[in-house]
Amino acid sequence: MKLEFNLDDYVEKIKNGNSFFHTFINRDSLAAGVLVLQPGEEDTQEPHESDEVYYVISGNGYLKIKDKDYAVSTGKLFFVAKDVEHFFHGNTAELKVLYFFGGPDS
Repeated sequence: MKLEFNLDDYVEKIKNGNSFFHTFINRDSLAAGVLVLQPGEEDTQEPHESDEVYYVISGNGYLKIKDKDYAVSTGKLFFVAKDVEHFFHGNTAELKVLYFFGGPDS
């Protein structure tokens, strides 16, 4: 089992691929990954079956949780409960976010 991860490798994989996120740990008890959104790119995620934490590595914009927009900036952390609608939007710079699920990425 891999124990060390380089986020830059996954960011590069996203930039060269066709997805805006990459889950690099996916276990029954925990999942972790990185999300990269370019300005104007749509975050199409659906509510998840596990609680989730987002840590903003860099960028700006908003995270809509239910019906409220929260300003996104470097160093902020957000909690989203399972089954709650949410998505990032309105970024004018590249947005990089580290995410953790309290269960598998489903």
